[in-house]
Amino acid sequence: MTQSLLDRRHALIGHAPLFYEQPVHIVRGEGAVLYDAEGKRYIDMYNNVPCVGHANPRVAEAMACQLGTLNVHSRYLHEGILDYAERLISLHHDGIESVVFACSGTEASEIALFMARGTTGGQGFICTDATYHGNSAEVIKLARASLTDEDPDRLFRAVPVPQTYRPIGDGLSDEELCDTYLGRIQAEIDAFESAGIAFAGMFVCSIFANEGLPTTPEGFMAKAADIVHAAGGLMIADEVQAGFCRSGDWWGYETSDFVPDIVTMGKPMGNGMPLSATAASNEIVETFRRRNGYFNTFASSPLQAATGMAVLDEIHDRDLLKQSRDIGETMREALRALQPDCEFMGDVRGCGLFTGVDWVTDKASRTPDHKGAIKVANAMKDRGILLSNAGAHRNVIKIRPPLVFQHDHAEEFIATFTDVVNNLGAV
Repeated sequence: MTQSLLDRRHALIGHAPLFYEQPVHIVRGEGAVLYDAEGKRYIDMYNNVPCVGHANPRVAEAMACQLGTLNVHSRYLHEGILDYAERLISLHHDGIESVVFACSGTEASEIALFMARGTTGGQGFICTDATYHGNSAEVIKLARASLTDEDPDRLFRAVPVPQTYRPIGDGLSDEELCDTYLGRIQAEIDAFESAGIAFAGMFVCSIFANEGLPTTPEGFMAKAADIVHAAGGLMIADEVQAGFCRSGDWWGYETSDFVPDIVTMGKPMGNGMPLSATAASNEIVETFRRRNGYFNTFASSPLQAATGMAVLDEIHDRDLLKQSRDIGETMREALRALQPDCEFMGDVRGCGLFTGVDWVTDKASRTPDHKGAIKVANAMKDRGILLSNAGAHRNVIKIRPPLVFQHDHAEEFIATFTDVVNNLGAV
């Protein structure tokens, strides 16, 4: 059945990416659990889109009720989207005052680029050399910035991922390491100036999720923001993965201790309903509106508002922020307890319900083991746990369950992971 379905998929939509060596045919979900076509149960340790759980009854009811009443585009007045905007803005720092809604993280990123360029008059952006913020023709240039470093006139420049586990300098103190990474940002700002390109800003995931959740030198993000502002640029925080309590705070920029000028949001906002947003000050948003006349047929709709509100209600009423902190830290403590007896677990890091296990060939060299991480992910899948690999070297085991993930799920995960680690030779 799986092979015939796979063949049909390839014929109809092409060889689109799939997880695992033997793909999983998922047909049903409930909370933090998924079921395949044969009825096998899997604990979902990866999907942050259904942040308040697969098939969440409250969200499903809100969507059905709104669809049964009204859903139109945003060129009609409707209180629902305004109520949602007010509530969403209230969760951010005081400088976030207005919001532009869209349907995907890519769209939110594109809007952020336009906002920064329109406000500063600049064109040049800095990002990391292992980032990803979307796949439109312009946004994908952020991910490809490190591949075009021979072009002096490029508008996107990449800097090394700030981290303490594989630092760019040996034998440096934390402060010296921080200054070294900050120096790379300043160097790229200077390079823009030398090329006659006005600087627009820095675009980063606030917890460097795609980069592998690295532990950054203390104070790095706040100091980076200071450098960006001193050069006339804006700081853009991508909260598509980090936001909505994922990091153990409402927003990843709180966890990383900096204040962004523009914030992008997506994935978990609608629990599966396409919903994203770009938020900033009134001045930045109004400048964008005047210059672009942006309109999105499916955004700022009553359906988006009702769904987004239901998600916020679930997070609040079930105290999922506290759950993210508590269960996430409990899991990391259990994983770290396995490290002394596992030569391949180079580093365990993360925040909230987002954990990365840096898989290496050996602890001494810290050499990334991409194939080993894939091997572990497939072994866990076979045992009923769904996770994946990510990071700059694709060797970080990425653990990112829905926020409704419970302590008993965590215990089952740790028991299974322990078994896999103890029997790697047989995997």
